[in-house]
Amino acid sequence: MPYREHHAPHFSALNAIKIPSITRTIGVLLILGTITVACFLYYVPWVQTTSGYGTVTALNPNDRQHEINALVSGRKQQWYVRDGSPIKKGDPIIKIVDNDPLLLEKLSAEKRQISAKLDAAQNAEKTAGLDLDRTKELYEKGLASKREFERAKIRVEELRARSAEAAAELNRIDISLSRQSAQIVTAPRDGIILRVNSGDSSSFVNAGEPIATFIPNDVERAIEMFINGRDVALVNTGDKVRIQFEGWPAVQFSGWPSVAIGTFGGEVIAVEPSADVQGRFRVLVVEDKSDPHPWPESQFIRFGAKIHGWILLEQVSVGYELWRQLNNFPPQYAGETQAPQNQANVY
Repeated sequence: MPYREHHAPHFSALNAIKIPSITRTIGVLLILGTITVACFLYYVPWVQTTSGYGTVTALNPNDRQHEINALVSGRKQQWYVRDGSPIKKGDPIIKIVDNDPLLLEKLSAEKRQISAKLDAAQNAEKTAGLDLDRTKELYEKGLASKREFERAKIRVEELRARSAEAAAELNRIDISLSRQSAQIVTAPRDGIILRVNSGDSSSFVNAGEPIATFIPNDVERAIEMFINGRDVALVNTGDKVRIQFEGWPAVQFSGWPSVAIGTFGGEVIAVEPSADVQGRFRVLVVEDKSDPHPWPESQFIRFGAKIHGWILLEQVSVGYELWRQLNNFPPQYAGETQAPQNQANVY
């Protein structure tokens, strides 16, 4: 005001104008707001994350969904299960019969014949052995010729070969009977039949052909998620993961996992060294036993369910994270200029 009165005393109207108090208030608020935002960006911690999508699977390959195959070739005579049937270990799944309904009886009869043949050969071999001993004793006393002694030896060897041949035939019959007797396919363990391959008594199935899809019960679940190749170098085994399951209500704050709602803890146990055709890297995650909230029961989170996961990396300031996101830089490595704090403080 003194400036205007000194240089423009004739502008009385202008000199009469006063600065409104609200303008001063707004100015002060803007200054305080700027200082607050600057302090917030500099001092408030932010946990860097790399996110990815994936599915729920089983940790053990034997626990994953697999096919049950026919043990023998034949016709599908009777199904004991249907799609979605729960089964116990040893429960029958399907009965497969040979095209010849009397095959088992014929094999059993053939086995009896070969067993009798083997017994006869073994008895003849034993008798020939006794004869060889007597001939050898007579030969040593000069009462039998060398030719007779050699004939006795040859006879023993011939009968021994017949016994071995009969034993081999008996083993082959036993194998055939064992395979054909496995006409009823049973469940390898407790689980659920997801679906069966259609077919009636006129359908023929070959040995080893899939007949049903099976998934076991009581398996250890895991998650396979895929992350961008830009961040894979920062992910290590043992890193913590926050997981949002498909269909499960959640509110996720990737930078402040401690205030997230509806997410569950995980831990990285493996990172594949090679990328898939889309340039993504597969990361295997299991349940974090130290997390206070265990994963939902399998009836809510089933195999194949989709997930969204955030792997927790280094802790930085909010301002640094905004600058990184605007410049599309990868998360910082441990040991860089921006000293990371212990992410467990926020986690």
